[in-house]
Amino acid sequence: MKNSNSSKSSELFEVAKTLMPGGVSSPVRAIKPYPFYTAHAGGSYLTTVDGVSLLDCCMAYGPLLLGHAAPQVRLAIEAQLDYGWLYGTPSPLEPKFAKMITGDHPGMDMVRFVSSGSEATMAAIRLARGFSGKQDIVKIEGGFHGAHDAVLVKAGSGATTMGVPDSAGVLSDLVKHTRQVPYNDPEALESLLSAHTDVAAFIIEPVLGNIGPVLPDNNYLRDIREITRAHDVLLIFDEVITGYRLGIGGAQVMYGVRPDLTTLGKIIGGGLPIGAFGGRREIMQLIAPQGPVYQAGTFSGNPLSLSAGIATLTYLHDNQMLYEELDAKTRALEESLNLNGGSFVRLGSMFKYFFRSTPPKNYREVKECNTDAFGRFWKRMLSAGIFLPPSQFETNFISTAHSDQDLNTLSQAYTQCL
Repeated sequence: MKNSNSSKSSELFEVAKTLMPGGVSSPVRAIKPYPFYTAHAGGSYLTTVDGVSLLDCCMAYGPLLLGHAAPQVRLAIEAQLDYGWLYGTPSPLEPKFAKMITGDHPGMDMVRFVSSGSEATMAAIRLARGFSGKQDIVKIEGGFHGAHDAVLVKAGSGATTMGVPDSAGVLSDLVKHTRQVPYNDPEALESLLSAHTDVAAFIIEPVLGNIGPVLPDNNYLRDIREITRAHDVLLIFDEVITGYRLGIGGAQVMYGVRPDLTTLGKIIGGGLPIGAFGGRREIMQLIAPQGPVYQAGTFSGNPLSLSAGIATLTYLHDNQMLYEELDAKTRALEESLNLNGGSFVRLGSMFKYFFRSTPPKNYREVKECNTDAFGRFWKRMLSAGIFLPPSQFETNFISTAHSDQDLNTLSQAYTQCL
């Protein structure tokens, strides 16, 4: 993809910078010297306003398991449009979708729909505090749970210190109730919970997606389940990325670990905005109006997102072999590469080439990656027609729309650009 000062994308960005902070709606889109603007997308490809076609391995950061503009999702959205797209009342779609989601997840007896993954994790943490009567939470160093205050904690402010805000505008009095432990270190969690008795919940991405994928060691997830249970601390699995990405039931089914609360997003909306949180019945019954923990939202359970989600999950249930097929494709990609001193990590349709000699086990090891080398590599891949997430610290994704030829194209690009 060639950059040009006179491109339509650069012209749009010049205008956007005067109207929007940084010219973008989310910081991850702030590509230097300017982001490309997408005109349309279909299957496994994006097409920019400058007419450049890009093989997409970002897939909107995870939601598009079935690819861009998946026909079965499109049909569901079009059908719902005839009946309206926002009611402000319950609709029959809600119990239908709730039954699907709770049926797929051992750790979810009840579910509440919201509008984003960030909203889901925020509400789950509030609920954990309301249920337990405790104030503190624990998260993983480098784990991402959205952009709300309680989880915007600077990595490195760990178990021995109070949380330090990772954003201006976040109150230190709030994040002092958030502590951190390294991923794949059950002993650190045990030590922290033994020393601090006012912990309501431990929230964790079972597979670190926002800096990865970084995979759990053998028995790590089982160990933290035992530790949290022993200390009467709720375990929250943030499966906003891994939910339906790793298979029906996500990481909790893949690894056989039942959390107390689960958060979902991304794939369950079929590409439309959505989030959900759910868990044990006695916990969920504390949510308003049934209980004293308040949560509400105008767009929660909106019929368009639910229609798209039902269509997506129905397709996944009817075609479960697709998970094995996606896994085979990333395996073939890995086997085709000369790693050149780097490391390749994959799990199902999630993958990443790390500029580090061995696969990272936690956030501190991820930070050892050569980000300058990644930056050069990313630009080469974009010039070769491949769009990867523009950070060493983001997971790559493929979808069911990625053909064998697409994977061959991707493999050749990796070989050339590395």
